[in-house]
Amino acid sequence: MTTAFVRTSPRGDSALPTLWALIVPVIAVAVSVGVVEGARRLLAGRLSARWPAAGEAARRCTAPAFAFAAAVSADGAVPYGDLPPRLGADLRHLLHIAATGATAWLILRIFYALTDPPLERLTRVSGERNRRARRTRTQLLLLRRIGAVVLTVLAVAVALFTFPAVRALGAGVLASAGVAGLVVGIAARPTLGNLLAGLQLAFSDALRLDDVVVVQGQWGRIEELTLSYVVVRLWDERRLILPVSYFIEQPFENWTRHTSRVIGAVELRVDWNVPIGELRTVLHDYLREHPLWDQRDWVLQQTNVLPNGLVEMRALMSAADSASAWDLRCDVREHLIGYLRDHHPEALPRLRAEIPEETRVREGAGPAEPAGEAVRYTESSGAPAVGPDAPPGANGPRTADARADADGADAFRRG
Repeated sequence: MTTAFVRTSPRGDSALPTLWALIVPVIAVAVSVGVVEGARRLLAGRLSARWPAAGEAARRCTAPAFAFAAAVSADGAVPYGDLPPRLGADLRHLLHIAATGATAWLILRIFYALTDPPLERLTRVSGERNRRARRTRTQLLLLRRIGAVVLTVLAVAVALFTFPAVRALGAGVLASAGVAGLVVGIAARPTLGNLLAGLQLAFSDALRLDDVVVVQGQWGRIEELTLSYVVVRLWDERRLILPVSYFIEQPFENWTRHTSRVIGAVELRVDWNVPIGELRTVLHDYLREHPLWDQRDWVLQQTNVLPNGLVEMRALMSAADSASAWDLRCDVREHLIGYLRDHHPEALPRLRAEIPEETRVREGAGPAEPAGEAVRYTESSGAPAVGPDAPPGANGPRTADARADADGADAFRRG
């Protein structure tokens, strides 16, 4: 009687399988999420004291691990045969896409969690090993970005190919691979060019993270190197963003190509009275006490005599890096200028000029004009005449018109 009742009851035939199809995935998701939470607590709790990297990786991978466990367990636990055909097909398709995305997300997080600790250690390397550490860090970051892009593209492609229309389109593209490849190559030429340029820069060791460069007249450090652009952090905290292809096609200065050591220069323009020997001693004593000098190179030389009569002196000193060299140059310049001002003011820059005698007389700054340059006025024309036989009073007080005529005559003679 009971068996006959179940068979003849339409409510029992449809409700029980549908309810069972909903209960089983919920139980499977709950169990899988519980397993993931237990593993997370174990890695982030007891094992993190012994392996700190494991605890950090567990904390970073928690969200994608939950999504992966839920999507995969639900996809495997749903009894699609007990569901209506249309609902079963749509639910299967949705769970497949969710499982694909969660898998890619989890792999990316694991990859980043495993590569972050060595990258962090490379940033703390200093001294002579700093250049090799920066090169390794640049290449590792670039390879990680390439891997992330490839994995993302593959995940999107797998998700799209679950649609029949996309599969048909893919078959058509493969049938005309030559023409499609040509079109795609032309359209993606700038992107592919930047990608190849980034790989060339990273693996040819031409450019590394934290390199000191001069680009377009701007001094800065390489802050970020991606597959498409390079970020240069300028000295005033501005950011100069350039395409990667720029560093392949245009010249630029790299001050840390082989080593971060830099020689700074300080130029002074002083008078001929400067005591060069004493100034060398002062510079050396100051550098020996300065913490930014690397105790290697220094020199003070008189390099040029300028057309304006000043002497050019150049002081060179070495430092561990460009930032230290800049601060050291400023400190040395201030010290030398202060020393000259306090102890040898006669060596400060001065301009010498030779003023003609007649200009000084006219301005009241010197004696009267010599007899040979006296101005003589003729009775006939009143024109000024110059000579020893000038009339009496020619060198005495003059009227305004006479002074104007004399000035005009002097200007005529000089012209």
